[in-house]
Amino acid sequence: MRIDRLFVRASCVVLVSALAYAAQGQDNSKGVARFGRGGPPGPPAPVPPEVTMPRPTSEEADKINVALKEFVENNKSSDKDLLKKYASLMTVRVPRDNPCIRPAAGIRGPRHDAFVQTANNEEFDILFEGDSITDWWSQPGPNGGKAVLNKYFGDAKIANFAVAGDTTQGVLWGLQNGEGQGHKPKAIMLMIGTNNSGSASGQEIAEGVGADVLELRKNFPDAKILLLAIFPRGAGPNDASRLKNEEANSIIAKLDDQQHVFFKNINSKFLNETGGLIGFRPDNLHPNEQGYEIWAEAVVDTLKNWTK
Repeated sequence: MRIDRLFVRASCVVLVSALAYAAQGQDNSKGVARFGRGGPPGPPAPVPPEVTMPRPTSEEADKINVALKEFVENNKSSDKDLLKKYASLMTVRVPRDNPCIRPAAGIRGPRHDAFVQTANNEEFDILFEGDSITDWWSQPGPNGGKAVLNKYFGDAKIANFAVAGDTTQGVLWGLQNGEGQGHKPKAIMLMIGTNNSGSASGQEIAEGVGADVLELRKNFPDAKILLLAIFPRGAGPNDASRLKNEEANSIIAKLDDQQHVFFKNINSKFLNETGGLIGFRPDNLHPNEQGYEIWAEAVVDTLKNWTK
């Protein structure tokens, strides 16, 4: 009886989570995943095993569902009525195709050729990869990080391939289409995924980040990668996108091997005691000059030491 109850509770948690995951982000008309802006996406990229989601086949899901149905129908425990009442929720569905690991040019396209030129023709020791949060190191204060960049990294050779609005699949596409060729940096700082949070789950985002890291390792085998946790966002700790990013962060932390990939979570530096943001613009998404100062202080020694 006790084993039955433990099995039921564990099954319910796993299966309801799977149901919610499977339903997320589907096209309203045909149940097909949306792949964002730009041209058609490429085939799914490889994902490191540390962040790979469980993906049962259709046949496996069918077998599990048959077994669950039999379990519910034949259950004799005190929870049998509860199980039958919610039997329709206990269904394993095959996860959708993950858009976060399908390379797509998206918003990166217009700036791609310039990045390829830089990769092939310029010398740099540090490569920045990401979205607007990283892209806007180049913007002047009081909202951008240009002055802070000059203060902390003025003597460093940096290439910034981050693009405002980009996603994990955009970074992936860029690397696969020439941005990962040419010059080989000694240090890479990657922070990406917040723009995926509107339509992807935390697990899907983590797979996307993992695919980017794998591609960076392929293209730059001798570089060290500083993988940053996705920064906090939103007005408070219960912001839906912040929660997704935190879930993704807890997964991508597993990519830290202390040899080539080094995960660093500096998010607490951006939060006050109530979970509000410190050093961010009124949009509760992008750092201001104070935020870039906090960021630079947290990473400058690591990145510069890797270039020596």
